[in-house]
Amino acid sequence: MHNLGTLDPPVIGIVAYQKNAGKTTLVKSLVQLARERGLQVAVIKHAHHSFEIDHAGKDSYEMRRSGAVQVLVASRKRWALMAETPDNEDDPSLSELLNRLDMTQVDLVLVEGLRHEPIPKIEVHRASLHGPFLFPEDDTIIAVVSDYPDEIDTSLPCLDSSRPGEVLRFIEQRYISVRP
Repeated sequence: MHNLGTLDPPVIGIVAYQKNAGKTTLVKSLVQLARERGLQVAVIKHAHHSFEIDHAGKDSYEMRRSGAVQVLVASRKRWALMAETPDNEDDPSLSELLNRLDMTQVDLVLVEGLRHEPIPKIEVHRASLHGPFLFPEDDTIIAVVSDYPDEIDTSLPCLDSSRPGEVLRFIEQRYISVRP
């Protein structure tokens, strides 16, 4: 199991109090910018309910629906493992999910959602949603990304959501450049 306080590569959460705050948009931008800078990024995205990644008519879907508890689909370009977990009453922990990744292949792991996990997190906040902030109650939040960063009353770094490059530089300076 991973000790979430001392992970290498670094694991950074992207969280928000509400849906549609811009988490996915930020994560996609960070991944693209990191790739352009030569960094390999893994992403863990929390889904709230049952979800499908393969579709009716595909062999993998039919095998899984027929009762296979794991289906691995592979080609020379990629592979994917789908595992059924019908007896789980809780979502898997972040530690369990990290154990499924090949951490030797990545420089950074971004976790979208899972806001209650004890990892460094960047809070995304959109003014038009009028929701509360998480940072006053969550001391693992290391920065706030918003569409109105100059108006937020906090000592945390406040970054502009329209400038994802600044967010990536913040992550690199604080977590990646200090790696051995």
